[in-house]
Amino acid sequence: MKKSLRIVAALAAVGVVGGLAFAFVPTQITGPSTQLPDDWKPAEGQGKYAMYASDCMACHTAEGGKSFAGGRAIASPMGTIWSTNITPDPETGIGNWTLDQFRAALQDGIRADGAHLYPAMPYENYRKLTEEDVRALYDYFMHEVEPVQNKAEETKLSFPFNMRFGIRAWNWLALTHDAGFTPATGKTEIEERGQYLVEGPAHCAACHSPRNALMAQDGVSASDANFLAGGVVGGWNAPSLRGPNSAPQKWDVADMAAYLATGRNIHSTANGEMGLVVQHSLQHLTDQDNLAIAAFLKGLDGAPADLPESFAAKESLAMPALDADEAGKETEKMLTEAAPDMALGPRLYLDNCAACHFVSGKGAPEIFPELAGNHLVTGSEVEPLISVILNGAQVPSTAKRPMHLVMQGYADRMNDDDVAELASFLRKGWGNDAAVVTAADVAKVREKQVH
Repeated sequence: MKKSLRIVAALAAVGVVGGLAFAFVPTQITGPSTQLPDDWKPAEGQGKYAMYASDCMACHTAEGGKSFAGGRAIASPMGTIWSTNITPDPETGIGNWTLDQFRAALQDGIRADGAHLYPAMPYENYRKLTEEDVRALYDYFMHEVEPVQNKAEETKLSFPFNMRFGIRAWNWLALTHDAGFTPATGKTEIEERGQYLVEGPAHCAACHSPRNALMAQDGVSASDANFLAGGVVGGWNAPSLRGPNSAPQKWDVADMAAYLATGRNIHSTANGEMGLVVQHSLQHLTDQDNLAIAAFLKGLDGAPADLPESFAAKESLAMPALDADEAGKETEKMLTEAAPDMALGPRLYLDNCAACHFVSGKGAPEIFPELAGNHLVTGSEVEPLISVILNGAQVPSTAKRPMHLVMQGYADRMNDDDVAELASFLRKGWGNDAAVVTAADVAKVREKQVH
């Protein structure tokens, strides 16, 4: 018995020592993926451009707040995570951080004080950044960003997620890829550039790849089977960017590049989180880089990526409405005839939606999106569609398309039953084939948004 107790005590002691080591032994941080000369300096504008490509502003700027001063609420399955101040203020920002500490935050998820960042910071993806971009970003934030003294709200998650040292174990399982970028074989120069932007700074997989049981990205690199196969972010579907029914495969490269640069094309408009990405990041990229992203996505499954000479030209264009495709003919006919015994859903559509989205469900090119085959309409998550019907939507102004587009909301005009009938019609019309929406679904969204 005493021997057994000694064994148990010894094991317990080993466990305590191991736990203390796990919690307090310094972690290994990533060094430069490429050795640059000590006197290396970024070209003029290089750091700011890397910031736009990396979409730093969208997360680190609160609504109505100063740029990069933090305080934006980021929803996660663990609870609300508050973004931090990344201005060079020495007290509340990163003004005292060294380059090595800055790189560790970007690529290892470790703060200057050694604490682990929550993976709402996409360091899984930023590990792909080149050393040139890391150093350009550091130079930009230290020398070009205005210091702002702002102590952002502290993230306070419930147990056990408040134990940041536990993220160390998560990192062992999630950060299985080396730092730095490795291009895929057989790609053109422009597709290779697009791959870098998609995998690294633009961190597209953070939303568009699914998550595994540990909430790590199930697909960080182009060689991963589930890379960009679709995910769910804050109750919104981030649609798959590969496969025959994905936008990059149905659209040509010019359409895809236009969507990235302007938030709109002849098929769709960007809203929600993607609208923020366009507003704060992609519209600031060069035409060549947006074409590179579009070409990479087009060729991801082996399709030829035919490059246009230009896209989203600024001159006025006449864009006639599109006819319904074969799958939408029956719905178009039913709406056109408008029989007196027509069901409530299509009647609500004619009264409230058809003037903009038309009986064809094809919308107005570059203004009102298609509803036929629209991933927001047919996605597994119904909250986005309900939210748009209740509260409306908007498409940001961009350099190439300065018109700020706004759709009104119908929360005061329709009750929960009406919204459910309309949403269910949209999810079944024009060849769409998604589950119906219930009044209870609508009530949950309405109640959630009141609070």
